Amino acid sequence: MIDGKLNKKDWKNALWTEDFVDIEGSLKSLPRLKTRAKMLWDDNYLYIAAYLEEPHIWGTLTERESVVYNDPDFEIFIDPDGDTHNYAELEINALNTQWDLLLTKPYRDDANNVAINNWNYNGMKSAVHLMGTINNPCDIDTAWCVEVALPLSALAELSERDKKPVNGQQYRINFSRVEWDVDVVDGRYVKRSTTINGKKVSLPENNWVWSPQGVIAMHQPETWGFLQFSDKIVGAGTDNYLPDPDNDIKWALRMVYYRQYSYFKKNKSYATDMKSLGLEDYKIDGTPFSPAIMVTTSTYEATCKAHDGKEGNESDNRYKEMIVSNIFVLYSKLNR
Repeated sequence: MIDGKLNKKDWKNALWTEDFVDIEGSLKSLPRLKTRAKMLWDDNYLYIAAYLEEPHIWGTLTERESVVYNDPDFEIFIDPDGDTHNYAELEINALNTQWDLLLTKPYRDDANNVAINNWNYNGMKSAVHLMGTINNPCDIDTAWCVEVALPLSALAELSERDKKPVNGQQYRINFSRVEWDVDVVDGRYVKRSTTINGKKVSLPENNWVWSPQGVIAMHQPETWGFLQFSDKIVGAGTDNYLPDPDNDIKWALRMVYYRQYSYFKKNKSYATDMKSLGLEDYKIDGTPFSPAIMVTTSTYEATCKAHDGKEGNESDNRYKEMIVSNIFVLYSKLNR
């Protein structure tokens, strides 16, 4: 039963993630409130639960597909095949109002035409459990909890593999919490504001995340964490995390992407060699990195061989995953 309560046996046996940090990571201080998540799976669903410490629980949005982050919320980002394209976002507030959408690519690649708001997690289940009262400034609350069941069939549609996950498979995933500073005005919560050029505006929201991004931008799938599926029954131990042996090559191709992105903004064309990108001295384990770069009037392709000899490429702003931190989690099948 999806009810938002995390006192069920399987949830008790599941491991928590590390406490969330600021979206900019070590550039900012630790969040003042604790947030953490845990995960489980079975043959049909990926289950995600979150605990959000909160002395003042509030929410205003009740219509599905509202811009939920205008309230305090919990957000889930998933890219099943790790290619930074065709990934899903789900936002939920303390009223259990959902906003799910599909991103065909990160906003940096096409800010005007990337989000599909009428996409839905068909069969998704969610619930919120309040450890306190909502929209009542007269008391002090403890926390609110989110419980979500995401159909694996819907996630499979977002992957080039087009299959449900198996033992050892990895997804790119991240979680975010949006928290607004509020004051109590006339018996209700009001976002704290400031005056700029004579106009009253709300203070920026806080963004607390599981895998830090280094910048205030959640739509960088390459800097999300890794989620590795395990066949072990929850509570029966864990598996070792197995990083992709080609991570160094994928990161090198990513560097080509970053530099080509900047080069194109300045020159309105793509570079044909590593020197033009300032990467002529880039090395992998002491060996110069020299991908083949093919350029047309509208796109480019950078290609190199993986450790197994197969071709890997970064083409048309599309590239594969790279581990950028040691943050990861293992999760296990339900005991059912």
